[in-house]
Amino acid sequence: MFIDFSKIYVKAGDGGDGAVAFRREKYVPKGGPAGGNGGNGGSVIFVADRNLNTLLDLRYKRKYIAENGVHGGSSLKDGKTGQNIIVKVPIGTVIKDEITEEILADLDIEGNEFIAAKGGKGGKGNSNFATPTNQTPRFAENGKPGEEKNLILELKLIADVGLVGFPNAGKSTLISVISEAKPKIADYPFTTLEPHLGIVRYKDYNSITVADIPGIIEGAHEGKGLGLKFLRHIERTKILLLMIDITSQDYVKDYKTLLNELNKYSKTLGKKKKILAFSKADLVDSEIINKIKRKKITGYKGKQLIFSAVSGFGVEDLLDELWTQLED
Repeated sequence: MFIDFSKIYVKAGDGGDGAVAFRREKYVPKGGPAGGNGGNGGSVIFVADRNLNTLLDLRYKRKYIAENGVHGGSSLKDGKTGQNIIVKVPIGTVIKDEITEEILADLDIEGNEFIAAKGGKGGKGNSNFATPTNQTPRFAENGKPGEEKNLILELKLIADVGLVGFPNAGKSTLISVISEAKPKIADYPFTTLEPHLGIVRYKDYNSITVADIPGIIEGAHEGKGLGLKFLRHIERTKILLLMIDITSQDYVKDYKTLLNELNKYSKTLGKKKKILAFSKADLVDSEIINKIKRKKITGYKGKQLIFSAVSGFGVEDLLDELWTQLED
């Protein structure tokens, strides 16, 4: 199951209290303060792990509470530090404060770590407070409480190319043909119900990572359809491949609608490099293909590619253009 959103509670361990103790050995007539320090509380740490691709585990476990530090002991014995909790998350996980929605961390690189809740510091034992004027202090320091927070975790896929189009534009068919990804494919709207990531092998040991998200409909930025929920997964991509069904009655309107939805959702998406491609070329004759080649869409200055994932027509040219734009 693909889960890309979760709310959790994290609580670091409290620091252990310092001890009040005195030396009582038989052959030490002038003992002295011997209270040890409390141990530090454990922290809650998030780590980006390339072996994960969903926040599913965090859907079922919503609380992460680290171990408290142990109180200090006598004979200058310090308390044990509480054990940290390590929470592994997929690369591309964004961690936010639930109350302020401030972004606290963006774990976009393998092995990146973020201390979400820092353990409380252990208190000092009375041995730390002896002075020439107070050689037998009878007090110690309490441990500090560990941090606690309510967090929002969002997963944003990291890919080179994001596929954008209306439902049934052929995105799922394309990614299944050019990569090993096997999304569900059927002849009805919203075949893609969750994002898919595919690795495309390109020529001499090169690769292109492609992300497919559910189809966008007009009003997606307002929450209509499934597009809004998953648009964040293409915010990190270098290129957006805008796919339009070549059999559309008004492909110029389709193009403008897609651009409008991207711009209204995020300025980041609006500014990304875009490639326009017409899919399902196997459903039309050469006359329509030539007509589209001749007629340029106003405002779009790049190549207008035409392909069919079913027949393979134009797919190689499409991959060549994607690679060229990624290298640019």
